[in-house]
Amino acid sequence: MTWKTAVAHIPYGGAKGGIGCNSKDLSISELERLTRVFTQKIHDLIGIHTDVPAPDMGTNAQTMAWILDEYSKFHGHSPAVVAGKPIGLGGSLGREAATGRGCVFATEALLAEYGMSINNLTFAIQGFGNVGSWAARLIHERGGKIVAVSDITGAVKDPNGLNITGLLVHKERTGSLKDFHGGDGMDPGELLVHECDVLIPCALGGVLNRDNAGDVKAKFIIEAAKHPTDPDADEVQNIQGFMWEEDKVNVKLNKYMTRAFHDIKGMCKTHECNLRMGAFTLGVNRLARATLLRDWEA
Repeated sequence: MTWKTAVAHIPYGGAKGGIGCNSKDLSISELERLTRVFTQKIHDLIGIHTDVPAPDMGTNAQTMAWILDEYSKFHGHSPAVVAGKPIGLGGSLGREAATGRGCVFATEALLAEYGMSINNLTFAIQGFGNVGSWAARLIHERGGKIVAVSDITGAVKDPNGLNITGLLVHKERTGSLKDFHGGDGMDPGELLVHECDVLIPCALGGVLNRDNAGDVKAKFIIEAAKHPTDPDADEVQNIQGFMWEEDKVNVKLNKYMTRAFHDIKGMCKTHECNLRMGAFTLGVNRLARATLLRDWEA
C-alpha cells in the first residue's frame, strides 16, 4: 500500500488489516455488530490524519458507513475517517468503479507503448468481485474480448468473448459464476494459464509463482490484485468538504494512472530495469525523499 500510493503520487501510506472471518457466512446484522465493536476497539487508533480504513475483501460501502457512524459517536461527525463510503455520507462519485477503471487506464498506457489498444485483444480475468467485474465491464465497452473469468465460485470461458453484461446479471442474481449458459465451465485453476493476450489477476496475492509462471500464455500481465506475482515468478476530498463530479474523478484518475506509468518507464530507462523494479524504485525514492525532508532519518 505504501509503495503503490507513492508511485501514484497519492498522499496516503498504509498497510492492510481487518477481521479474520468469512463475511459470506454472516447475516447483515451480525456483520454490523462485528464492525461496530471492532470500531469501538480501534477508534482511538484511526483518524482523518492518522489511519483511514478503506474497503477490500469481504467489505463494501456499507461496512465503511458503519465504521464512520461508530467512530463519529466518539469523535463527532468525521466523514474523512474512511474511504469508500456511500455517496450519501460523503463518498466519492466513481469510487465503486475506481480500482477497476484505474486498472483499465494502466492497461491502455502499457498497450500504447506497443502500438496496441484494448479493442479486439483477448483478456482473462481472475477474480470477479468489485475490481474484476468493473475491469471486465470497461474492457468489454472498449471492444476487448473477455475469453475467461474466474472467482471462488467457479470459472467460465468462451474463445469468442463472453457476454459480460449477461454474466454480470447472472452473478448478481445467483451470486456465482456457475451455470452461466453464455459460456463453458472450466477449472478455475486453469485461468492463469489460459490462452489470451492480457491476463489480469484481481484476487489474492501470490497466485503466480515458480510452479505456474512458465505456463502463462498471456503476452501482458496487469496486476490488479495486491502483489499477485511472487518474487520467484517475477483521493482526498472530505477534509476540504467538497464533492467532485464523476467525470472529473475519472479524468483525474486517468491522469494519475497514466502519469504514474510514464514515471515508472522513466525510472526503468534510468536504471535499465523492468517495470516491477522501476515501480518499487520510484516508490521507495519518493518515500525516502519525503522522510529526509521531514528530517526523520535520525
